[in-house]
Amino acid sequence: MQDTILVVEDDADIADLIRVNLRELGVDITLVHNGKTGLALALDEPFSLLILDVTLPEVNGLDICRQVRDKHPEKAIIMLTAKNSETDRVLGLELGADDYMTKPFSVRELQARVRAQLRKVHLLAKSPQGQDAIEEKDITIGALAISIKLHRATFWGKPLDLTATEFDLLLYLANHPNEVFSRAQLLESVWGYQHSGYEHTVNSHINRLRAKIELDATAPKIVQTVWGVGYKLNPDGVQAQ
Repeated sequence: MQDTILVVEDDADIADLIRVNLRELGVDITLVHNGKTGLALALDEPFSLLILDVTLPEVNGLDICRQVRDKHPEKAIIMLTAKNSETDRVLGLELGADDYMTKPFSVRELQARVRAQLRKVHLLAKSPQGQDAIEEKDITIGALAISIKLHRATFWGKPLDLTATEFDLLLYLANHPNEVFSRAQLLESVWGYQHSGYEHTVNSHINRLRAKIELDATAPKIVQTVWGVGYKLNPDGVQAQ
């Protein structure tokens, strides 16, 4: 089945640039120029990926991201922001965007980001009973249980409401307990690319993951910071009592 991408961008030149270059990936593009129409399509249509500009008429990209994430936590979302809008980038990630790009951007980098997100979409869509089922063993560390086939994680028996990228991040850390990874290493291993200046993507996802799994996200016992180095999953923090 062909991948479908919704692009919500009010700048006609940028929208055309995105459309032309993503078509090289063999995907089907739906392009709209206002947030109200984009929100309706994003909520009701089964797009593989959403690419949302922050500044849009009628409904901005941050509001679209928030509403889509509430209804479709599994949906892949890339935000487009102005180069000097750090607040928008941070807020977009905190609202649930999987990635962001700043304007102006390289079309080759855009294609790489889109490929990385679509790979996650394909893994998530695989049926656990089908012939493409993932064969890796599930992971249990204390009270944390991760089912790779079902793409689901539970903590103390309760499902964790994770986005696709949050799940991938937790899975990667759980596969390497106590091993410390820099933000650049996580960016390459979880997001699938290397690019300086985007490490805040990792920070925001770590914060969101902590908010969902830690008893006190301000004093994390599970996903811990090793100052000056990076992050690790502490298996002692998830031990069943």
